[in-house]
Amino acid sequence: MLLTVHGRRAGLPVNPSPAPRFPALRLPPRRPDPSHWDVMQIQDLPYSDPGVPDARSGPRFLWWLFRNQLSGQLTSLAWGLLHFVSVAALPFAVGVAVQAAVDRSGGRLALAGGLMALACVGNAVGDTFLHRSAVTNWITAAARVQQLLGRKAATLGSALTRRVAAGEVVAVSTGDVEKIGWFVEALSRFTAAAVTIVLVCAGLVVYQPALGVVVAAGLPVLALAVLPLLPPATRRADVQREKAGRATELASDTVAGLRVLRGIGGEDLFLDRYRRASQEVRHAAVRSARMWSLIAAIQVLLPGLLLITVVWYGVHLARDGRITVGELVTVYSSVMLLTYPIRHFEEIAMAYSFSRPSARRAARVLSLERATDTAGARAGGAAPAGDLYDPATGLLAPAGLLTAVVCGDPDAAGRLAERLGGHAAEPGVPVLLGGVPLDELPLDRARGAVLVQDKDPVLLSGTLRELLDVPASGAVGAREALDAAQCGDVLAALAQGSLGADDPMDARITERGRSLSGGQRQRLALARSLVTDPEVLVLDEPTSAVDSHTEAKIAQGVHGLREGRTTVVFTSSPLLLDHADRVVFLHGDTVAAVGGHRELVRTEPRYRAVVTRETEDEAARDEAAVPGGERVLHRLEELEEIEETA
Repeated sequence: MLLTVHGRRAGLPVNPSPAPRFPALRLPPRRPDPSHWDVMQIQDLPYSDPGVPDARSGPRFLWWLFRNQLSGQLTSLAWGLLHFVSVAALPFAVGVAVQAAVDRSGGRLALAGGLMALACVGNAVGDTFLHRSAVTNWITAAARVQQLLGRKAATLGSALTRRVAAGEVVAVSTGDVEKIGWFVEALSRFTAAAVTIVLVCAGLVVYQPALGVVVAAGLPVLALAVLPLLPPATRRADVQREKAGRATELASDTVAGLRVLRGIGGEDLFLDRYRRASQEVRHAAVRSARMWSLIAAIQVLLPGLLLITVVWYGVHLARDGRITVGELVTVYSSVMLLTYPIRHFEEIAMAYSFSRPSARRAARVLSLERATDTAGARAGGAAPAGDLYDPATGLLAPAGLLTAVVCGDPDAAGRLAERLGGHAAEPGVPVLLGGVPLDELPLDRARGAVLVQDKDPVLLSGTLRELLDVPASGAVGAREALDAAQCGDVLAALAQGSLGADDPMDARITERGRSLSGGQRQRLALARSLVTDPEVLVLDEPTSAVDSHTEAKIAQGVHGLREGRTTVVFTSSPLLLDHADRVVFLHGDTVAAVGGHRELVRTEPRYRAVVTRETEDEAARDEAAVPGGERVLHRLEELEEIEETA
């Protein structure tokens, strides 16, 4: 797990722009999760169980995070009190020293020196451990949120990005996590600063009532003065982030499609679009900076006015003999130093303003639920087995057979493939496996029973051995799966590209398999799915990027290796269709015909049109010359000859 946080001095105000970062912290293996009353340390991360969040709203989620690291918050509060009280004690020691010098009292001067030394030690110790505990609180809060998001993504699977935009999920797991951690860790420091200010104001009123009342009345004004400006400042910052996100998305799309843009001469058009988007970001950033500059100016102006007021009034009182010089210095120094803890009022307001929308977005993602076990009785026991049936479309895949599904709409085929895996089942219309609704099964059992390989599978970087090291039944070996998926040339290419790898299984695969062709990546992904050997395997266009010779061999290999297992293949390839035990044709969202491939070619014109990829006009013209069924069967005979030759 990798986590980075803003690097800043605890207790200092934070600018809305990103601050320098600490180096990335690589966390060690997990340890037992202590209760929230134990002191949570960074080395204890990641949590063995991050808990069940209160995701009803953003504020409730923030409060839940605070409660679940209460020991760390109390530790930070204790060190914060030591730090701020030590800072607040310095003016008193300075006042005693000044008055001792005026009265020529050596004993009181020595006492003042001792008090100053003690306050400095307390300040140094408190500040050091306050920073340590604050950063710990930040990292542990952010780590908890990241673990919760990771668990939710694993639970929902592909259904997550159908319910929440992928960009929003990324934003929550990166920038929003840091803002949430900022508020959680700043809360205890703010509490320590607030308690210190109250104590100092009360002490000044008792110590010197005339000036103490002025200070006690002026400090709340300083603390609350910028609050009305924070909402518009936050809104401007949100607009800036939104426009920056759009510009980044436009830049990513342009880079991804640069080759196509150059082919059609569209570089200048997209460059102009990016320039306009970039200028919009600049204007939004300037508007946001103006507001934050105004807030910063107020934070400097008002404390200065209070300090001038205290000095002016204090000088008049000293001239009248109502206060001593030492008392005036004490009050003046207290006001000057109190501007330090009082800035935590602005910080906590800023932290809450930034973290509230972030927490709302995180709560929205964490509140998403997958339909879970309603009866509870099926939580244990073996995974179900039997026919796979989708009531929404009427699709039936009998147990132990290879069922090919032909669908005219590729996107509809992809959605149906996901639904067969129980990942995106429609409410009230669950997919059944052996009569058991998949969405009533625990997620691990549902995914163990039905594996769905989409048309664009991802290959992770690492060795081929690591790629094929997946949860599996053990009945299918890696070599068998590679042979069935016709990966011989892939192994040769990997061995040639990996120096020092005698065994092709130890050859390294680059990120997302970029060094391989599309067909090679597709075959490796198919081999990985075959190794898993699930009860039901759903393949969405597994051979769309391979040639006819290889496709014929793959059709034979998959049929032989999956014999006795339920397999569903979404395809329109005649080679795969002819090897299927059963072919289901979907027209629209319902099953229109069921039978063998050759039978459907002869009897179902709509099926024949999808398989041959002909338009209606082409089909009518060719039908007049040669009957469609005969034409397709003739082509199938040619493909069989190719298969025999291969």
